[in-house]
Amino acid sequence: MFKIITAQERLKEKRGHKVVICGVSGIGKTTLAKTLNTQKTLFMDLEAGDSAIEGTNLDVIRPKTWHECRDFACLLGGYNPSLNEDSTYAKNHYDYVCQTYGDPQEVLKKYDTIFIDSITVAGRLCFQWCVNQPESKSDRTGKLDTRSAYGMQGREMMSWLTHLQHIREKNVIFVGILDTKLDDYGRQIHELQIEGSKTGRELPGIVDEVITMAMMPNENGQPFRAFVCHTLNEWGYPAKDRSGRLELLEEPHLGKLLEKMSSKREKNSLNFVNPNEEVKKND
Repeated sequence: MFKIITAQERLKEKRGHKVVICGVSGIGKTTLAKTLNTQKTLFMDLEAGDSAIEGTNLDVIRPKTWHECRDFACLLGGYNPSLNEDSTYAKNHYDYVCQTYGDPQEVLKKYDTIFIDSITVAGRLCFQWCVNQPESKSDRTGKLDTRSAYGMQGREMMSWLTHLQHIREKNVIFVGILDTKLDDYGRQIHELQIEGSKTGRELPGIVDEVITMAMMPNENGQPFRAFVCHTLNEWGYPAKDRSGRLELLEEPHLGKLLEKMSSKREKNSLNFVNPNEEVKKND
């Protein structure tokens, strides 16, 4: 039975943010974990890249298979009551992970942020699992049907990401590699590097924030790193700010970013200028 949550109740709820940070390889995405409260952050190391956080007091988990990635998401997010009992993320799956890994209230209670490094590698693990499933084999030849494998991978990744997105009380931060390509007209475009087009296309609609970490020139031409946070930006970087509290460029510090997104400041409103009215004024 559903319940109407009053505005007062909703405002008192603890609300986590779901953030994707993308950037070119080597720009320092993994190192951003150091800017969080390390005592309350769990680092999900899929890339075997924890040398970037060497010397940091961060707890780490190292899933090696897609099964383990799904188990962790279920342990973190609980079960989905709308699914059939034998489905992934259903009650039976949740009971299994609780029995295997322990009570999530005890295992995960100290963490308010999950840092996943990276969504690019998660997509690869998912695809490796999908190509070995019977659904990805041709009924006629028994050989791998690549299109079926990618379709299955898209559904699996969407289920995984959606389950993590529904965890209301914790921050979940994904990092991923940014690709730069040329389109059919020779224009430079930027997109997240991830297996399958479906995940990269639908990901911005699932998470709260999409932020590109990029190198920018200052007034003297010297480079500096910054977060690009607005969808409308002159560089064409993928970005989205659902909170409405971020500037176009923000300091690359996740602790400060999460604090700003959770602030009580009123949401920025979009300014609209009718170009026809401007022309009339000039006349």
